[in-house]
Amino acid sequence: MKIMKDSFKKLTAGQTPVLIDFHADWCGPCKMLSPILKQVKEDLGDAVKIIKIDVDKNQAIASKYQVRGVPTMLLFKDKKLLWRQSGVLQKDEIVRVIESFK
Repeated sequence: MKIMKDSFKKLTAGQTPVLIDFHADWCGPCKMLSPILKQVKEDLGDAVKIIKIDVDKNQAIASKYQVRGVPTMLLFKDKKLLWRQSGVLQKDEIVRVIESFK
């Protein structure tokens, strides 16, 4: 799915933190991160939105946020970028980061 600039702004608006996972189908570490993010969502429920964006299909957005490697996670709230991290983190670390911005 291709995401346009306007839709991206809508996705990252609001009081609920939005974790964007920039990934690629060919990326091994991205495949490791996917089940971890499912656990994060199970733990936090409606307290977070988690959105996966394929960098190959959304190069303009990946470029705008200077995503050079995958996986890269960005955390937004009220359209503001609050945190970014490249690589795989464990569930507890991701949950702690999200909860620190509630």
